[in-house]
Amino acid sequence: MKKVTKKELSACPDCACFNIRKASRVITQVYEEAMSDTGLRGTQFTVLVVVAIHESIIITSLAEKLVMDRTTLTRNLKPLEKQKLIEIIPGADRRTRAVRLTAAGHEMLVIALPLWKKAQQKVAKFMGSERLDNLIGELRALEKIAVLP
Repeated sequence: MKKVTKKELSACPDCACFNIRKASRVITQVYEEAMSDTGLRGTQFTVLVVVAIHESIIITSLAEKLVMDRTTLTRNLKPLEKQKLIEIIPGADRRTRAVRLTAAGHEMLVIALPLWKKAQQKVAKFMGSERLDNLIGELRALEKIAVLP
């Protein structure tokens, strides 16, 4: 049986996926700790923000904006709908469904946004605004890899 050598594995700690996911877990903890009193997870806050920005958005479009598959998004919408923070309504045609915030969803954002800002400031202070801006730019550039052949 052939074994992989340590030398062959030596580049793996520099794996983009590994390092981005590790950093993602750390940064998620920072934001979720800051917003812990709201009961919102970081991903839920992001969904509420994108829905609020668009006022009403078709689920397929929301999935595209969040770079999520529809099934995962639908699963993530269920707790928000159960908490009555969003409602899922018929879209422009019978085949589509749209998401919009409820009054409770807007109230939640009023509470959560200052907590998010506090977490954002903590990250900006740690990174420095120029490094953070550069990081965000690079992460946005990486999103384009999803459309490459």
